[in-house]
Amino acid sequence: MLYFVLKYLHLIGAAVLLGTGAGIAFFMLLAHRTGSAATIAAVARIVVIADFLFTATAVIAQPITGAALAWQSGYSLREGWIVLSILLYVVTGLFWLPVVWMQMRMRDLAAEAATAGIPPPKRYNQLFRLWFAFGFPAFASVAAIYWLMITRPAFELF
Repeated sequence: MLYFVLKYLHLIGAAVLLGTGAGIAFFMLLAHRTGSAATIAAVARIVVIADFLFTATAVIAQPITGAALAWQSGYSLREGWIVLSILLYVVTGLFWLPVVWMQMRMRDLAAEAATAGIPPPKRYNQLFRLWFAFGFPAFASVAAIYWLMITRPAFELF
Protein backbone atom coordinates (compact mmCIF):
# COMPACT_ATOMS: atom_id res chain seq x y z
CA MET A 1 0.00 0.00 0.00
CA LEU A 2 2.89 2.39 0.78
CA TYR A 3 4.19 1.98 -2.77
CA PHE A 4 0.86 3.11 -4.25
CA VAL A 5 0.58 6.07 -1.88
CA LEU A 6 4.10 7.20 -2.80
CA LYS A 7 3.44 6.67 -6.50
CA TYR A 8 0.17 8.60 -6.27
CA LEU A 9 1.83 11.52 -4.48
CA HIS A 10 4.74 11.51 -6.93
CA LEU A 11 2.42 11.51 -9.95
CA ILE A 12 0.27 14.29 -8.49
CA GLY A 13 3.43 16.33 -7.83
CA ALA A 14 4.65 15.78 -11.38
CA ALA A 15 1.26 16.80 -12.77
CA VAL A 16 1.27 19.93 -10.63
CA LEU A 17 4.76 20.88 -11.84
CA LEU A 18 3.90 20.40 -15.50
CA GLY A 19 0.38 21.79 -15.28
CA THR A 20 1.19 24.82 -13.17
CA GLY A 21 4.18 25.63 -15.36
CA ALA A 22 2.12 25.42 -18.53
CA GLY A 23 -0.78 27.34 -16.99
CA ILE A 24 1.41 30.11 -15.66
CA ALA A 25 3.14 30.47 -19.02
CA PHE A 26 -0.20 30.59 -20.83
CA PHE A 27 -1.79 33.19 -18.58
CA MET A 28 1.30 35.40 -18.39
CA LEU A 29 1.67 35.32 -22.18
CA LEU A 30 -1.98 36.25 -22.71
CA ALA A 31 -1.79 39.03 -20.13
CA HIS A 32 1.38 40.37 -21.73
CA ARG A 33 -0.24 40.40 -25.15
CA THR A 34 -2.96 42.78 -23.89
CA GLY A 35 -0.33 45.46 -23.25
CA SER A 36 -2.44 46.57 -20.29
CA ALA A 37 -0.36 47.22 -17.19
CA ALA A 38 -3.41 46.63 -14.96
CA THR A 39 -4.16 43.26 -16.57
CA ILE A 40 -0.52 42.20 -16.40
CA ALA A 41 -0.26 43.26 -12.75
CA ALA A 42 -3.43 41.35 -11.80
CA VAL A 43 -2.42 38.17 -13.62
CA ALA A 44 1.19 38.33 -12.40
CA ARG A 45 -0.06 38.72 -8.81
CA ILE A 46 -2.04 35.47 -9.17
CA VAL A 47 0.82 33.73 -11.00
CA VAL A 48 3.27 34.51 -8.18
CA ILE A 49 0.83 33.12 -5.61
CA ALA A 50 0.29 29.98 -7.71
CA ASP A 51 4.04 29.46 -8.07
CA PHE A 52 4.58 29.67 -4.32
CA LEU A 53 1.50 27.67 -3.37
CA PHE A 54 1.57 24.90 -5.97
CA THR A 55 4.93 24.79 -7.72
CA ALA A 56 7.07 25.30 -4.62
CA THR A 57 5.12 22.61 -2.74
CA ALA A 58 5.59 20.14 -5.59
CA VAL A 59 9.28 21.10 -5.91
CA ILE A 60 9.78 20.08 -2.29
CA ALA A 61 7.63 16.95 -2.46
CA GLN A 62 9.05 15.49 -5.70
CA PRO A 63 12.54 14.54 -4.50
CA ILE A 64 11.15 13.19 -1.24
CA THR A 65 8.49 11.02 -2.88
CA GLY A 66 10.86 10.10 -5.72
CA ALA A 67 13.60 8.86 -3.40
CA ALA A 68 11.09 7.01 -1.23
CA LEU A 69 9.49 5.47 -4.32
CA ALA A 70 12.87 4.34 -5.68
CA TRP A 71 13.76 2.80 -2.32
CA GLN A 72 10.35 1.13 -2.03
CA SER A 73 10.66 -0.24 -5.58
CA GLY A 74 14.21 -1.49 -5.14
CA TYR A 75 15.81 0.99 -7.56
CA SER A 76 19.21 2.45 -6.83
CA LEU A 77 19.45 6.23 -7.03
CA ARG A 78 22.49 5.54 -9.24
CA GLU A 79 20.34 4.05 -12.04
CA GLY A 80 21.09 6.03 -15.22
CA TRP A 81 17.51 7.21 -15.77
CA ILE A 82 17.22 8.32 -12.14
CA VAL A 83 20.54 10.18 -12.21
CA LEU A 84 19.56 11.91 -15.44
CA SER A 85 16.14 12.76 -13.98
CA ILE A 86 17.81 14.33 -10.96
CA LEU A 87 20.19 16.33 -13.18
CA LEU A 88 17.27 17.57 -15.27
CA TYR A 89 15.42 18.44 -12.06
CA VAL A 90 18.37 20.60 -11.03
CA VAL A 91 18.38 22.24 -14.48
CA THR A 92 14.69 22.97 -14.10
CA GLY A 93 15.33 24.56 -10.72
CA LEU A 94 18.17 26.68 -12.06
CA PHE A 95 15.75 28.18 -14.56
CA TRP A 96 12.70 28.26 -12.27
CA LEU A 97 14.25 30.20 -9.37
CA PRO A 98 15.16 33.24 -11.51
CA VAL A 99 11.74 33.02 -13.19
CA VAL A 100 10.01 33.39 -9.82
CA TRP A 101 12.07 36.52 -9.11
CA MET A 102 11.32 37.85 -12.62
CA GLN A 103 7.58 37.26 -12.13
CA MET A 104 7.64 39.21 -8.88
CA ARG A 105 9.56 42.07 -10.50
CA MET A 106 7.28 42.09 -13.57
CA ARG A 107 4.27 42.15 -11.23
CA ASP A 108 5.68 45.15 -9.36
CA LEU A 109 6.66 47.03 -12.53
CA ALA A 110 3.21 46.44 -14.06
CA ALA A 111 1.47 47.51 -10.84
CA GLU A 112 3.51 50.73 -10.72
CA ALA A 113 2.70 51.44 -14.36
CA ALA A 114 -1.01 50.70 -13.80
CA THR A 115 -1.10 53.11 -10.86
CA ALA A 116 0.56 55.79 -13.00
CA GLY A 117 -1.78 55.03 -15.90
CA ILE A 118 1.05 54.27 -18.30
CA PRO A 119 2.06 51.16 -20.31
CA PRO A 120 4.50 48.69 -18.79
CA PRO A 121 8.05 50.11 -18.84
CA LYS A 122 10.93 48.95 -21.00
CA ARG A 123 12.41 46.99 -18.06
CA TYR A 124 9.19 44.96 -17.82
CA ASN A 125 9.46 44.02 -21.51
CA GLN A 126 13.12 43.03 -21.09
CA LEU A 127 12.23 40.82 -18.13
CA PHE A 128 9.30 39.30 -20.01
CA ARG A 129 11.52 38.26 -22.92
CA LEU A 130 14.04 36.71 -20.51
CA TRP A 131 11.24 35.04 -18.53
CA PHE A 132 9.82 33.62 -21.75
CA ALA A 133 13.22 32.30 -22.87
CA PHE A 134 13.86 30.67 -19.47
CA GLY A 135 10.61 28.76 -19.77
CA PHE A 136 11.73 26.63 -22.70
CA PRO A 137 14.64 24.75 -21.07
CA ALA A 138 12.70 24.41 -17.81
CA PHE A 139 9.63 22.99 -19.54
CA ALA A 140 11.72 20.75 -21.81
CA SER A 141 13.55 19.38 -18.77
CA VAL A 142 10.27 18.55 -17.01
CA ALA A 143 8.94 16.89 -20.17
CA ALA A 144 12.16 14.85 -20.44
CA ILE A 145 11.82 13.78 -16.80
CA TYR A 146 8.31 12.56 -17.56
CA TRP A 147 9.70 10.48 -20.43
CA LEU A 148 12.40 9.01 -18.22
CA MET A 149 9.91 8.17 -15.47
CA ILE A 150 7.59 6.44 -17.93
CA THR A 151 10.17 4.53 -19.96
CA ARG A 152 12.92 3.98 -17.32
CA PRO A 153 15.52 3.29 -20.02
CA ALA A 154 18.49 1.16 -19.03
CA PHE A 155 21.77 3.01 -19.46
CA GLU A 156 24.81 3.95 -17.42
CA LEU A 157 26.00 7.51 -16.94
CA PHE A 158 29.15 6.69 -15.02
